[in-house]
Amino acid sequence: MDVDLFDFDLPEDRIALRPASPRDSARLLVVKPGAPEPLDDRIIRDLPLLLQPGDALVLNDTRVIPSRLRGRRWRGGDSARIEIMLHKREGAESWLAFARPAKKLSLGETVVFDNEGASNACELARLQAEVVVKGEGGEVGLRFNLTGAYLDEAIGRLGELPLPPYIAGRRPADAADAADYQTAYARHEGAVAAPTAGLHFTPELFAALEARGVSRHFVTLHVGAGTFLPVKAQDTDEHRMHAEWGSVSAETAQALNAVKARGGRIVAAGTTSLRLLESATDEDGVVQPFSGDTAIFITPGYRFRAVDLLITNFHLPRSTLFMLVSAFCGLDVMRRAYAHAVAGGYRFYSYGDGSLLFRAE
Repeated sequence: MDVDLFDFDLPEDRIALRPASPRDSARLLVVKPGAPEPLDDRIIRDLPLLLQPGDALVLNDTRVIPSRLRGRRWRGGDSARIEIMLHKREGAESWLAFARPAKKLSLGETVVFDNEGASNACELARLQAEVVVKGEGGEVGLRFNLTGAYLDEAIGRLGELPLPPYIAGRRPADAADAADYQTAYARHEGAVAAPTAGLHFTPELFAALEARGVSRHFVTLHVGAGTFLPVKAQDTDEHRMHAEWGSVSAETAQALNAVKARGGRIVAAGTTSLRLLESATDEDGVVQPFSGDTAIFITPGYRFRAVDLLITNFHLPRSTLFMLVSAFCGLDVMRRAYAHAVAGGYRFYSYGDGSLLFRAE
C-alpha cells in the first residue's frame, strides 16, 4: 500500500510532553466501526463500564532499561563522540543498536562508554564494545567486554532513559520520567521503549476492572527502538520491521483460549501485546505458547486471529502503528477518528491520551 494513505496533519503541540496525572485521568476515544455513533469521548477511568464480565485484558509486563549510551570511538590519539541506542539483545554479551553518527564507526573498532573526556589510558577498566556488524540505517552489532548480569549493571549505571525522539527533541529526560515512562506492573527487564498504553493503568483501575469481572493476563514483548523509526519506503511492502523478542507462557495461552471458548473477548492493552498475541495464534484462532522473535507487520487486509479490542495511544502520521490501527478498524474509520482527536485537543503519542478500538467485522 502507498504510505501516503496513512499521512495526516498533526500539529506539533498535540504531542504530549508529560503524562496525565493521575494516570487514569487521561482521555479515551472509543471507536466502534459500523456503529450509528462510532466515536465516543470518555476517560480511561471509564474502561470498566466499556468492557464486559468475562473479557480478558492482556498486558505487556516488559520493563524499560536505560538503553541510551554515550561513548567515544578512539582511533590513535583522536576520539569521536558516539551515541548508542540499544534495541535488541542478541546474547549474554551482544546487542543490536543504532549508532549516531554511524559513519564514524568501522568494523572491529571499540567504543568506550564512560564520562566524556576520559583519557584512552584507563579504558581497559571501563565498559567497552567492539563493532562486529554494520548494517543499514545506522544499525550496528556490538559485543561488550562484560556479560550477563555484569553487563546489565553497567548499562543501568551508564545508560539514560530512552524517551522517544518526539519528546527528547523538545526536553531532556528527568527524574519524573524514571517513574512516568514505566508501567505500574513492569517486571521483566529488556525493553528500550515503554508499552505506552499500559502507562494509563493504576491499582485503582485494576481493582475496578477486577470487580467488573475482567480477568488480567500478562505477556512479555521487549519493545525495541525500531518502534521509533519512520517508514521511509513509499510502499508498505518495502518496509522492514525490526525483530523483537517476546514470550507467551503455556499458562497464559491456556487461559486466553478458555476465555474465547466461553464467549469472552481478548482485549489487548497496547499494540505490543496485540502483535505478540497475533504472532502466537494459529490459523484456527488458538493461542499457542510462544518464545522467540517476532517482526510481524500489520497493515490493512490483515486477518486478526486473537484480539477483539485494542487499547492504544494515538500514533504518528505514516507510522507502522497507525497502519496497524487502520487494519484493526479500517483506514477510513481511523482517519475520521484521528481528525476528531486532533480537532478535539487529544494528546498524542507515548505520554498522550488513549483510545479503545473495537475490531471491524
